[in-house]
Amino acid sequence: MAIIDTALHDSLRTLKLSGMLHTLEARLAQAHAGELGHLEFLQVLCHDEITRRETMSMTRRLRRARFEQTTTLEEFDFAASPKLPAAQIRDLAALRWLHAGESIVLFGPVGVGKTHVAQALGHLAIRQGADVRFHKTSRALAHLAGGHADRTWPRRLAELTRPDLLILDDFAMRELTAGQADDLYELVSDRARAGRSLITTSNRSPVDWYPLFPNPVVAESLLDRLINTSHQVFMNGPSYRPNKRPGRPDSTPKEEIR
Repeated sequence: MAIIDTALHDSLRTLKLSGMLHTLEARLAQAHAGELGHLEFLQVLCHDEITRRETMSMTRRLRRARFEQTTTLEEFDFAASPKLPAAQIRDLAALRWLHAGESIVLFGPVGVGKTHVAQALGHLAIRQGADVRFHKTSRALAHLAGGHADRTWPRRLAELTRPDLLILDDFAMRELTAGQADDLYELVSDRARAGRSLITTSNRSPVDWYPLFPNPVVAESLLDRLINTSHQVFMNGPSYRPNKRPGRPDSTPKEEIR
């Protein structure tokens, strides 16, 4: 039996099906007990392997996304702020915008949950097999700026263009330099040409973004692509943070809500 086990192990490894070994013993016990026929036994083993691969793939995508926290819409307490556009956000959870290559702008006061919702939509996209990246806008721009110094700018731009969904958190926090504005223009333009979606979160209304750009022509061209082709979600209401303050009966160690 040991020889057969070794031979089977080697065969499964050659076929890249060694994950079946994790449930093989349990499935064999079911077969010996008469709970599984021959075809059912094979079908169940294949299903185990598919499930394992899907789980591993999702874990890898979540790791590559680099979320601040793994959050879901199921965790978000819409009742904490009745003013939030819950119906609009739940409609976006269907991800039709992602399949159409459209974008989302989440804006509103500090603390209402913009970052939570953005990451939750990213989590939903990952569940459907999408490749997602989460970045603070300032860090994404710093990453691109570094490419000008070491001549890796095209590669760095491609890294941010490639994912199916890019989330830029804390967008339009401060005035941009000419270099930052140009880099942001190239990034948004390349993603638009590729038909890839973008989610931005901002404490400012999109109409207040224009003065942050030193060149009005760049601002108009970039923001026309970004604002006029996006689903705009105004998130208003009291801050979500006091509900999560340590020591409160309903407080939980969730991420800081933006």
